Amino acid sequence: MSKSHPEAYSKKPLRLIAFTEEDLRVISTMTQDAVFRCKEMNWSNKKRQFSILLNRYLWETTELKTAERVQSVLTFADVKNVQTSQINRRDPNLVFSLLGISFKAEDDGMGCIELIMAGAGSIRLYVEALEAVLRDVTQPYLAPSGQTPQHH
Repeated sequence: MSKSHPEAYSKKPLRLIAFTEEDLRVISTMTQDAVFRCKEMNWSNKKRQFSILLNRYLWETTELKTAERVQSVLTFADVKNVQTSQINRRDPNLVFSLLGISFKAEDDGMGCIELIMAGAGSIRLYVEALEAVLRDVTQPYLAPSGQTPQHH
């Protein structure tokens, strides 16, 4: 896509699947600075699935000079256990900002996915295998702040 032709950008919903650490790095990049409320996290022990409804910053449209977000669902499969650190789950309206996602594999193929939040909080998902899906579920909208996230 050329900077001189921003109309070439298509606002098709994003759908990414990760089975490898490299795939997960792409999802991590696309969800950097996503915000969500505590009540938007869901772990189904029965389905062995953890998901979050995120308000994802559209990094793929930064050359259009508009700050946009889209609601996306980030889902992890084969989750055996979930642990949080420095996250108060009692306040359902507490807002988190996702900084990054990593995966540490163990010798047997199992591993730990870590979601790192701004302000030192984290969520650890102990999984039998790495499988993550990120999919947009709404149309993009102008970010309420009107600003692109800044990192120092």
